[in-house]
Amino acid sequence: MAGVDILALGEAMVEFNQTGAANGRLYLQGFGGDTSNFAVAAARQGARAGYVSALGDDVYGAMLRAMWREEGVDDSGVRSDGDAFTAVYFVTHDAAGHHFSFFRRGSAASRMGPTQLPHAQIAAARVLHLSGISMAISETAREACFAAIETARRAGVKVSFDTNHRAKLWPLALAQATIAAAIAASDICLPSFDDLAVLTGLDSPEAMVEHCLALGARVVALKHGGHGAWLAEGERRLHIAPHPCTPVDATGAGDAFGGAFIARLVAGDDLERAGRYAAAAAALSTEGYGAVAPIPHAARVREALAAV
Repeated sequence: MAGVDILALGEAMVEFNQTGAANGRLYLQGFGGDTSNFAVAAARQGARAGYVSALGDDVYGAMLRAMWREEGVDDSGVRSDGDAFTAVYFVTHDAAGHHFSFFRRGSAASRMGPTQLPHAQIAAARVLHLSGISMAISETAREACFAAIETARRAGVKVSFDTNHRAKLWPLALAQATIAAAIAASDICLPSFDDLAVLTGLDSPEAMVEHCLALGARVVALKHGGHGAWLAEGERRLHIAPHPCTPVDATGAGDAFGGAFIARLVAGDDLERAGRYAAAAAALSTEGYGAVAPIPHAARVREALAAV
């Protein structure tokens, strides 16, 4: 069967993001969920993307399906669960940055299990993408993630993994063991500096990259916000400077980086070219509010790259 370039698995949510209007009482409705953001970012760069998840049979689930279809993300791997709800979250902003409040415990996506996976669809993709959040939302979701990885590896499908550690979702020891196992099973690892500082105790990007390679990842792209990104493959090591931008909201910037990075690797770019492209896409995504709406399309990324 014909498959997509990139198939992401996890939990999508409807987002309410605080704006500066009405003394902070006005919220902009958008969409979020790290792996869904990733899939949209990949699609906006021209990749054929799909999503695997579960939604409640509710208005928020319908909104997400409409968004994916508008973005060209295949949602045939997303099932509806009439006994559960679609998760939502709120983003607030202050001098310290952005803060999240999630309403997701018992959500449809958290009820996913291995038997509900579209294994043929996974086996037909070129890349399967998952994250730490995909694995943290429940024990059954974690089992589903590792079953999906097993299906992908048996079929020769590359596995992409973003650490995306959320301390409130699970105990640290479980997060450390699970994320280490996922990195070991991945072809492409997309960690963040902040995640690995907590998970490993390491304090330098270079050491973090070597840690991921030693676990078994073949390609590493370590994201470090305004400090740029550190890339590695084989014996090659690169630092990608941050792309200039005027940020107002960093929600989902790491997901935009990951989706753009994998989309460009799938398209045939080498490590450095894909990294510079992804850094520009991530920077541009911080110039608007919300996780999805500000993700740039390919034409805008290319225009931004040409301007520096």
